[in-house]
Amino acid sequence: MDKREQRKVRIQAAMGNVVPSLVLKNATYLNVFTNTFMQGDIAVHEGYFVGIGEYTGVTEVDLTGKTVVPGFIDGHLHLESSVVIPKQYARAVIPHGTTAIVADPHEIANVKGTAGIDYILDSTADLPLEIFLMMPSCVPATMFDETGAELDHAVISRYLKNVRILGLAEMMNYPGVIYGDPEVFEKLIATMHRQKIVDGHAPGITGKMLQAYVTAGISSDHECSSIEEGMEKLSLGQWIMIREGTACKNLEKLLPLLDAPYFERCMLVTDDKHPGELKTEGHIDHIIRKAIRLGAKPEYVYKAASFNAANYFGLKQKGAIAPGYQADFVVLEDIERAAIHSVYKKGMQLSRGTEILEGIFTDESGEILQKHSEIFRTVNTGGISVEQLQISKPEEKVIGLVPKEILTTDEGEASAIDVSKDIVKLCVAERHLGTGHVGVAFMKGYGLKRGAVATSIAHDSHNIIAAGVQDEDILCAIRRIEELQGGMVVVEDGKVIAELALPIAGLMCDLTVEEAQERIDSVKAAAKSLGVSDGIDPFMTLSFASLPVIPKLRLTTKGVVDVDAFKLLD
Repeated sequence: MDKREQRKVRIQAAMGNVVPSLVLKNATYLNVFTNTFMQGDIAVHEGYFVGIGEYTGVTEVDLTGKTVVPGFIDGHLHLESSVVIPKQYARAVIPHGTTAIVADPHEIANVKGTAGIDYILDSTADLPLEIFLMMPSCVPATMFDETGAELDHAVISRYLKNVRILGLAEMMNYPGVIYGDPEVFEKLIATMHRQKIVDGHAPGITGKMLQAYVTAGISSDHECSSIEEGMEKLSLGQWIMIREGTACKNLEKLLPLLDAPYFERCMLVTDDKHPGELKTEGHIDHIIRKAIRLGAKPEYVYKAASFNAANYFGLKQKGAIAPGYQADFVVLEDIERAAIHSVYKKGMQLSRGTEILEGIFTDESGEILQKHSEIFRTVNTGGISVEQLQISKPEEKVIGLVPKEILTTDEGEASAIDVSKDIVKLCVAERHLGTGHVGVAFMKGYGLKRGAVATSIAHDSHNIIAAGVQDEDILCAIRRIEELQGGMVVVEDGKVIAELALPIAGLMCDLTVEEAQERIDSVKAAAKSLGVSDGIDPFMTLSFASLPVIPKLRLTTKGVVDVDAFKLLD
């Protein structure tokens, strides 16, 4: 039956002339158009809602006492940051009510370019979790980065033809936007030519610089860390993505935006979240619970978690419980606690409670990885010596960490490691092309008292970042990551005491979420045993210390970057 005939059948099902395949009897449901909870039988046929009122169906489910809300949509995240392959990610988030996500694959793109994007497209094509992509806008993020690939506007334009790619992902190079970098401008034009959207990334940008950034056609932001910043960006027409992930937790400060009238222009996102938190806290449902507990109205929060993202991204017939909309929905035992009874996608039940139903997933991930074998063996430092970890001048900058944030501070300069003052050494070693380049500085606020911690997840270029109190331990950690071809490593007294191998682009592993989290728990515990501070995620926080698009100071393979001045320090 072609789509025209299917639509005709659905129309007849709405009329009652064809018996709907599924009817949710006696349901309370969220109407996202009136922002109210209503009641009625909800009829579903061939994957779509066809009517609400009084219906009988082939299959009937009595939902007396339960509430139906649209399936949750995460509007901005990086699949790679879950450290598991997309199939395993989907298994983790579906029972938490997530039925669609919009992912930016710029992590793997910085490592392997189009080969990485092709892998993400292939591995997400047939999952029960609907996965859309945004095309990475900044590979590399800045001129201060060394990456494994570059994506210019011609490549981006070609990929934007794909219907699953909804636009241009977070435009981090805001100086390039504001000051007219030709290549940045061509990327914006290529996206708008396709009538697709451009996501923003402009932490702390205000006034005329923000006006210019928005004038360029950038329509959202997920980097707001204060209500003042959120209100300014919203007042200029940007959609605000309220982020609550592993490293960045902005919900409490932005909570006033989840009230009328502002909530209509807000959506909920995780950005980066480790697998253990996906299993224990949840996904978008965790943000919903927290927002309601803090005082937000449930009908506003659930709309921000679903319809608003669909509306922003132009996902027609998604995000609402209404005739003609795709039947992606969550059945709740309790709306205040976002207690999930079951999850449905296109009218098909995917999970019950916390369990995925049998037969939902096919086992093709191994074949896909084999097809994309080029995303393995991506770590080549060219050989690093202990001499390359030395500070080459009398004093070097000290980068300050902020608990539960990815912002950093300028803590002046230091001449040596000083554990008594919480000053450790920070190194970033190039790992894509074997250049041997190593950036070295100091870091304050990490808390490390002994040994070293290192990872090949170092946003966004994903070189090897290491922090330590002895050069020999730092070197040991870097070399072990090269042997593993990516990973997380903790070293003490020249010995590896905990590790997680991440052989897929140095970012992911082919483990289940449970297996991956067990290993992550082990390496985090090892790092904490060496003194890493409370409020600092030993790996997630460390991985952002090399991202030169978020203030104040960052370290790349080329040295310390002053992000505010957007220059490499001598």
